[in-house]
Amino acid sequence: MSIIIEKLFKKLTQNKFGIYHLSSKKKISYPIDGHQSCYQIEDKSFWFQHRNNVISEGVKKYNRENIFFDVGGGNGFVSKRLQDDGLDVFLIEPGVNGSKNAKDRGVNNVICTTIQDIGLDQKSIYSIGLFDVLEHIKGDKQFLKDINIYLKNEGYLYITVPAYDLFWSQEDIDAGHFRRYTLSSMTKILEDSGFKIEYSTYIFSILVIPILLFRVIFKGLLHKKDKRKIDKAKDDHEIKNILLQKLLEKFFVFELFLIKKGIKIPFGGSCFIICKKTKNSTNL
Repeated sequence: MSIIIEKLFKKLTQNKFGIYHLSSKKKISYPIDGHQSCYQIEDKSFWFQHRNNVISEGVKKYNRENIFFDVGGGNGFVSKRLQDDGLDVFLIEPGVNGSKNAKDRGVNNVICTTIQDIGLDQKSIYSIGLFDVLEHIKGDKQFLKDINIYLKNEGYLYITVPAYDLFWSQEDIDAGHFRRYTLSSMTKILEDSGFKIEYSTYIFSILVIPILLFRVIFKGLLHKKDKRKIDKAKDDHEIKNILLQKLLEKFFVFELFLIKKGIKIPFGGSCFIICKKTKNSTNL
């Protein structure tokens, strides 16, 4: 264990579940039942599985150190994958339910607090992930500048966010989102926060038309008003039609192939960005 990590854990206490925690006053825009809802669908969800594959490939290509901080990592679905890939992952999650679910899932290092409250030294971390986190933070620009401070010079930041304001729907409101992004808007924010884009692409390109039709145009007309959110989430994330399931699998394999080759996909339901801290970003 590195000196940085040893120093970090001296500030924390560990509860009976093996979770390190530190009280936080930060307010997070996330529904109370959000972690439990996701926890019940993640393992069988084509969406979460494909996002994991994309993240794993990106981290394998650019990561140069074994320690990885998954900030706002929820139930640990990404953390467990990166841990299985051989990384020493530290999941930082302020939600109590999410932290417990991550520990139950098998994530070794779970810290229940926010990254700002831990008291990390400047330039102490090489790799940080923000996977569908930024859209939950009202002051996203300041948050990215805070993240920049913790990264070593030329350290890497990996990000996924939902794409296009055009796709804004009730699902975004229910999830506690403040906004959706484009690659160009993310590039502007990241460059203003002291980062250089190494690779960026849209993902879930095959889902653009279904999202537009069923979430935006038809809105809530196609599902019952009294249907429980968890049941609707399962319907959205589990494909029961075998032919459609096979089609999605083949398309996601092709999308992953493009990403491995460093090819930018021109549209999609989410953005995936890999960026590097610039040497002259310290005084932002």
